[in-house]
Amino acid sequence: MKIDMHCHVKEGSIDSRVGIEEYIEILKKKGFQGMVITDHDTYNGYRYWKENIKGKKHTDFVVLKGIEYDTRDAGHILVIMPEGVKIRLLEMRGMPLALLIDLVHRNGGVLGPAHPCGEKYMSFTHARKFYQSPEIIKRFDFVEGFNSCETTESNAGAMKLAKKYGKLTTGGSDSHKSDCVGRGYTILPEPVSCETELISLIHKKTPLKASGVLYNKTTKEKIGKINKFLVYSFWVYNKSGELLKRHGRNKKMEEEHPFDPIDPIELYYHP
Repeated sequence: MKIDMHCHVKEGSIDSRVGIEEYIEILKKKGFQGMVITDHDTYNGYRYWKENIKGKKHTDFVVLKGIEYDTRDAGHILVIMPEGVKIRLLEMRGMPLALLIDLVHRNGGVLGPAHPCGEKYMSFTHARKFYQSPEIIKRFDFVEGFNSCETTESNAGAMKLAKKYGKLTTGGSDSHKSDCVGRGYTILPEPVSCETELISLIHKKTPLKASGVLYNKTTKEKIGKINKFLVYSFWVYNKSGELLKRHGRNKKMEEEHPFDPIDPIELYYHP
């Protein structure tokens, strides 16, 4: 099964120019059978699919719910939770990585760094947590090994990181424009129809193939020196957002991530 595991749609991402229907149509023409919607810190893109399209159109195509979470100290992290698990905290950016990992794993989900060798602040190996505790990568379930908006060097670094720590690799386009849709992909050895089935493949360490074709010219290459300004602007944006949401996030933390939680039900039974 061929799926794009890093997708941004305009119904959920303010910086995406591709509506979910257009996204699906392009992927289907390119031979894809599914996608994972991974908008930044929101499930609004998936909500739009669920409320307006699911079961009515594109019934031959699988759309799964994911998120690209902006951490306080480790850049962007891709998260996939089991269907039916609703965690408001994942839509409130700014959690530290260690806390995010605990929250996701306690509730049966999986996570891994997006473009781990990419831009400063946005990528795991160029973020504070990696310099402080590089071995925390062992707690990831996968690594995004191919991102079509990254450079050859960035993707090579991601693959090397995954190999070093024995992690599965996923691939995605990270597309915000129609001409980038479907340039990155993940090949699953068997079809999935829901998030739990995809999570199961990852938990079982089922080999996945991550590959694709690089975007013609990355945003960084197009804008030149202005890119450095944008990188620092993102840091300010993310830091201010983390501070603004801190009170609400701490309040929600007491409900969704208690210190003494009830053990989650096992997803898979191993006799």
